[in-house]
Formats: sequence, structure tokens, C-alpha cells
Amino acid sequence: MSNGAPFTLHIFVANGDPDGLRLVERSNWIGKAIMFPRALYPQVRGRPEFQQIGVYLLLGPREEGDGETMYIGEGDPVRPRLEDHYAKKDFWTRAVFFIAGPGHLNKADVQYLEAQLVNKARAAKRTPLDNGNKPSEPTISERDRAAMDVFLDNILGMLPVLGIHAFEQTSLKAGESQGAVLTCQGRGVTATGVDTPKGFVVQGGSFCSKDETPSLRDHFPSISELRADILKSGVLVLDGDKFRFTQDYTFSSPSLASAVVLGRSSNGRTDWKDASGRTLKEIQETQAASY
Repeated sequence: MSNGAPFTLHIFVANGDPDGLRLVERSNWIGKAIMFPRALYPQVRGRPEFQQIGVYLLLGPREEGDGETMYIGEGDPVRPRLEDHYAKKDFWTRAVFFIAGPGHLNKADVQYLEAQLVNKARAAKRTPLDNGNKPSEPTISERDRAAMDVFLDNILGMLPVLGIHAFEQTSLKAGESQGAVLTCQGRGVTATGVDTPKGFVVQGGSFCSKDETPSLRDHFPSISELRADILKSGVLVLDGDKFRFTQDYTFSSPSLASAVVLGRSSNGRTDWKDASGRTLKEIQETQAASY
């Protein structure tokens, strides 16, 4: 995704409303992002950016459970595709599309970007896609592929800053400094994980309770729905009388991670512990006191 180099975003709020039309440019990059809420589309579709070729994301709430659904597409230009989705797709409430200066993108380029974004979203398994089919990757030259990979990396680096985390797939590489490996145990299962800047990552190979307590379903249905979602996506698979994580998976908080693992409500700051038995809360308190 991002190579970790610092960068600057310039966000122009075109109509003075922070939730309205925003034009976002990244330092030392030819591309530009245009973000807008669906309700504003009739007022902004006449802008020249909508007449350019680009790749776009549509986002809106899931029909069931918390979180969002996403659609990924491309247009040459973008406006006719958005016109069609405005008329026919009900789920989306906001959109963002990426364009470049004249002559920098062609049809094959944005088809390549679309295919790569779909592949990465499906690999991350964080947001369900409304795309019915997997787009085919066009044949492009080695030079153009290299250029589009740089363009894609810039897009992926910007999206989390813009509040879109669907493509983030945290992989904890051996030897990397990611903080202490923590363990969560209970209800016959053991999971390991690490608290990272992107969220709490449960490591692949960890186990998860197959059963849920009635109180989880009654009082925290969104956690129960998340367990069902990641089981459906293949992040969890049945392994004997337990579920097993097939990959590293990022949760928004330690408590959400431990609640999914244990199948019950949980305070992740006390249920995740290091090899010495210190809770995450105690570790953080010690870190805070050292400054």
C-alpha cells in the first residue's frame, strides 16, 4: 500500500461545507480526488472534473449490520457512469473518484486500477462489495503497469485519510517492531494479536469461540453480525469445535477483537495480556507514566 513516506494533502472545500464537495490533491502527484455526498450530485455533476476519465468508489450503509457496502467502477468519462448509478443504485450515500491531468490516464489505465482495487478490497475482506463480477485486467505495457502501480499506491495511501479503510490489510511481518504480542484466552480458545496504529490485529492461526453467549446476541448484535460476516468472507473457518483465523485481521479496537474471539462482551484492555500476564491497560499505563 503506502511506502510510509510523509506526504501532504490539500483539501479544498468547494462550497464551504466540510461534508459537501471536496477536492483533494496530494503533494507531488498528478492525480486528484473528488468527494461528494449523493444528495449533492445534481448540483455538482456539471463540474469539469466529472467529464474526465477516472476510477470511482460508491459507499453506503449495509442493508444488515454495521459498516458499509462499496462499489468500485471506472468511467470514460466518469459522469455517465455516476448518472446511471444515481438513477439505479440505491445503497450509496457518498462517492469519491480519482482523475489526473489531461492525457495522463486512458481507458486501459482505469480498467487496470478498477481491477486492482477490486482485488485488494476482496483480499482485505473489510467491506462487502456490490460488484457482481470481477473485472478483467486489461493488457497494458510494462511501462504503463509500473506507472499505474504508482498511481494506485497514491490512491491507497490517501483513502484512509479520507475515512475509507476498505483496502487496508495489515500483515504482521516477522521481525517488524509492532509492539508486544498479546494473548486472549477464554471459553476454550486462545488468540494472539498486536495493537497497531491501524487497529488491533488478531494474528492468523488464532482460534475463536464457535459459540456466542445469549447476551452478546441480545445486547451487542453488531458484534454477532460481524462474526457472521467474517465467517462468510473466509477470515474464519471451522476447525473442529472452534473457528480459526485464516489471516491477520484488523479490528477497530482491542475490545471488538476480544469480543469476536470470545463470543461474549469483552473489555479488550483487560482481556489482552502479554507473556508476563500484564494487561493491555497496564502496559499502556506504564508507557504513559514513562513520559
